[in-house]
Amino acid sequence: MMDWDKLRIFHAVADAGSLTHAGDTLHLSQSAVSRQIRALEESLNTTLFHRHARGLILTEQGELLFDATSAMSKRLETASARIRDSEEEVFGELRVTTTTGFGSLWLAPRLPALYKKYPDIKIDLMLEERVLDLPMREADVAIRMKEPSQADLIRKRLMHIRMRLYASPSYLAQNAAPERIEDIAGHRLICQNPQSAQVGAGANLVQYLMTHDIRSTLTVNNYFGVLQAVLHDLGIGVLPDYLTHDFPELVRILPDIESVDVPVFLAYPEELRQSKRVGAFRDFVQEEIISYRKQMKDQELT
Repeated sequence: MMDWDKLRIFHAVADAGSLTHAGDTLHLSQSAVSRQIRALEESLNTTLFHRHARGLILTEQGELLFDATSAMSKRLETASARIRDSEEEVFGELRVTTTTGFGSLWLAPRLPALYKKYPDIKIDLMLEERVLDLPMREADVAIRMKEPSQADLIRKRLMHIRMRLYASPSYLAQNAAPERIEDIAGHRLICQNPQSAQVGAGANLVQYLMTHDIRSTLTVNNYFGVLQAVLHDLGIGVLPDYLTHDFPELVRILPDIESVDVPVFLAYPEELRQSKRVGAFRDFVQEEIISYRKQMKDQELT
């Protein structure tokens, strides 16, 4: 087996073409460098350099070894750069899962800020109502509308949301806004199907509204679809309140009617605690939540 230290010295000598210059680079005396080269030649039972007055020239065997040490040196530099990157920079793929509504309507519009800060990150956004298994690594990070139950997850409460009733101004221009809950019967209700996968608070609100003899409904299996129907004047929709910042034209209907608080949690496996990608994403989401809360407060005051 070849000695790593001798290979390092050989590489410096072959690169510099002289024992003296290699010694300066390695902070070793010329005689120490010479001894190490002779020892390497003896262990390989070959001559690596032709020695002459103008310096050293690699033999054919020396060229073969220099090719190998050059390739090793490049790979070590690459590995060293990747290790530094993983400590100081953010790159690579991050698989994020959340609901279709929150992912498409709140998270995706804010991602340009994350990509601007970390242009080399690769986000794989998995939007579905099914709760993906983080400890089994179906995803790296989840944003969920209830506290995750698995014990080996790091969780962070981000905010809470409520489901409320909204309509478009043009819909209300053609249809009188309901003043009491009983008036909802005269309107088309757009909502998630109470039986579809969704937060319990939303399903409970829809079930309550359905007890008021609503004649026409449109049910969609995610809030993105509900929002599209509301914006196109189809009726009154049950939507999460986080939409009102990005869609300020929505008009709230029956302000006394809303769901209970729904907590929003960010979670990731314990083993990803040191991941720079996960840390960058977590900090980005928290900063966006702080900014969002401040904007919502300002909106309420105006």
